[in-house]
Amino acid sequence: MFFKDIAGHNRIKESLLNTIKQKRVSHAWLFTGNEGNGKLSMAIAYAQYLSCTNKGENDSCGECSSCKKYEKLIHPDLHFVFPVVRTSKFTKPVSDDFISKWREFVLESPYHSFEKWLEKLEVENQQAGIFAQESGEIIKKLNFKSYESEYKVMIIWLPEKMNVSASNKLLKMIEEPPEKTIFILVAESTEKIIQTILSRTQLVKIPKVSSESMFEKIKEQTDFDDEKINEIVRISDGNFIKAEKLINNADSEEDNENFKLFTDLMRDAYGVKVNELISWSNKLSQEGREQQKSFLEYSLLMLRENFILNISSENKNKIVFLGGKERSFSEKFSKFIHKDNIFEISQEFTEAYNHIERNGSSKIIFLDLALKIARLLKVKPQ
Repeated sequence: MFFKDIAGHNRIKESLLNTIKQKRVSHAWLFTGNEGNGKLSMAIAYAQYLSCTNKGENDSCGECSSCKKYEKLIHPDLHFVFPVVRTSKFTKPVSDDFISKWREFVLESPYHSFEKWLEKLEVENQQAGIFAQESGEIIKKLNFKSYESEYKVMIIWLPEKMNVSASNKLLKMIEEPPEKTIFILVAESTEKIIQTILSRTQLVKIPKVSSESMFEKIKEQTDFDDEKINEIVRISDGNFIKAEKLINNADSEEDNENFKLFTDLMRDAYGVKVNELISWSNKLSQEGREQQKSFLEYSLLMLRENFILNISSENKNKIVFLGGKERSFSEKFSKFIHKDNIFEISQEFTEAYNHIERNGSSKIIFLDLALKIARLLKVKPQ
């Protein structure tokens, strides 16, 4: 993994590079920030540069033996810990039980999420975590001397999902680290990480990807025109995972299906067609959880664009990123989305998303959503 693979964050990259150049490498780091900002890739790029035997000014060489092994994530001094699940085969699972899938997952894209990892494991409804037995594996690996590099690197992805027992043993290792060992914790939320671990790590806050950096990276990777790229950048809101999904789903069957679900809901809700709304909720409840979440995300974006379309008096084409059938529908529908109902409607979709994530009854969730939307669409602007 290279720093150049990650969009933006140039100041953070420079700061990390300087810690190595100036021999100020901390033994324990905590990279934190929102999903889709490239923080796991940043951790790997840092470890690769640290191990590279022919370092460039701003990145690893990519040619030395160390870089070649990092390219496949098989360097003997690079270790990973990440959330895993119990299966019939692995009743006391540790990260190494899933290392092949992990390597595939990490190398598919510079941007990673817990949700995407569960999809890779094909166990989206199971509880994933870093369990107590993992701490024994960490101790065993790090008690050995490094094989090829000056440092051993242990990257712990989503330490907030670590079992309390494992957290306490990790704390002891961070307090008394083995010689030439570096821990890099990569977290989205620090609230569930024990305070004593937080106090012993060097914090690196990685923000959302800037609009400019995202635009440049998408321009480099696709043949989309500037208008389409700007649309993706705006909707993604600094989350490159969302951007990748929009890139991959451009004019896709999934987007067409989401559009139909959205328009059917809004038309039937406005007409208070209860039987049709029941049929609509039954249909959507039969879809997979990821498709259901995709629809809810799409709906939130459509609502936002319709609200902006409604309140904008000038330069609509510059600030509303809708085209084709979406624009045609929204030109007529947007007048029903206004300042006196947009927040409540958006909240209902957000709550439905959260309930689906928590494995609630989708049939009840979507019927409840549909009936609430029917009421909210009748609210008149004041």
